[in-house]
Amino acid sequence: MEKDWLVVDKLLSKIKITSNPNNKPVTIHGSLDDLRCIGVGTDAAVFQYAHKPQYAFKLYAEDKKEKIQIEAVVYQRLKNSPFFATCYAVYDRYLVLSFEAGITLYDCILQGIHIPQQVILDVEDARDFAKEQGLNPRDIHLKNILLQQGRAKVIDVSEYGKEGNDLRWEHLKKAYEQYYDLIDGKTIPFWLMQTVQKWYNQKNFGTFDEFMKDVLRLTFFRK
Repeated sequence: MEKDWLVVDKLLSKIKITSNPNNKPVTIHGSLDDLRCIGVGTDAAVFQYAHKPQYAFKLYAEDKKEKIQIEAVVYQRLKNSPFFATCYAVYDRYLVLSFEAGITLYDCILQGIHIPQQVILDVEDARDFAKEQGLNPRDIHLKNILLQQGRAKVIDVSEYGKEGNDLRWEHLKKAYEQYYDLIDGKTIPFWLMQTVQKWYNQKNFGTFDEFMKDVLRLTFFRK
C-alpha cells in the first residue's frame, strides 16, 4: 500500500534524538514497545516498526536535520544499485529506508563468521557505481557493511557528499587481503575490537602496516 509507513509518523514524534560532542553516538529519549532501535550513529538513530518490518526509519537529532536532504539526494543517485538501501520518503525529521537484513562485518569478526572475498568485490563495485554518480563513497567500515547471503550491502551513505578520502575502505581492504586469514573462523573479543577501533580513530600511528603490526602483537601475544 502506498505510503503505508505513515502509521509510524505519530510514534516517531514521541521519540527525541540529541547529538553529543566529540563525535559520540546520539542519545535517544523515549521508547515505545513497537519501535526497536537497530542502529545508532553520531547524527541519527535507526528504528524498525514491528508491524512494518520492511522499513527502517532514520530519525535525526534536532541539530542535525539539515543533513536529511543531503542524504536523501545521495540515495536518489544510488537508487539503481543493488548494493545500497532504498530511500522511499523524506520527512522533516527522518528518512524512510528499506530495512536491510544481515550481520555487519564487525559482528562477523566478533563471532568468527567467515567473510567471503565476494563481499570485498561487491564493495568495490558499489564504490565504483557511487563514483559514476558523482559521489564520494567514504566512511565505509566494518559496521557499515552487511553480509547478506554471501554478498555485501553497504549502509549509511551520509558522508558521500563530502570531499576527501578518509582511507577507511582502502585500509580495510588491505587488512582483509593481507591479514584476514590469520583470524578467519576465530572469535575476537569485544574488548580487543574496541581497542583496535580506538587506536585507529586516534590516527596517531605511522604507516598502516605499522598499525597492523601493533594490532597483531596485541591479538596474538596478549597475556
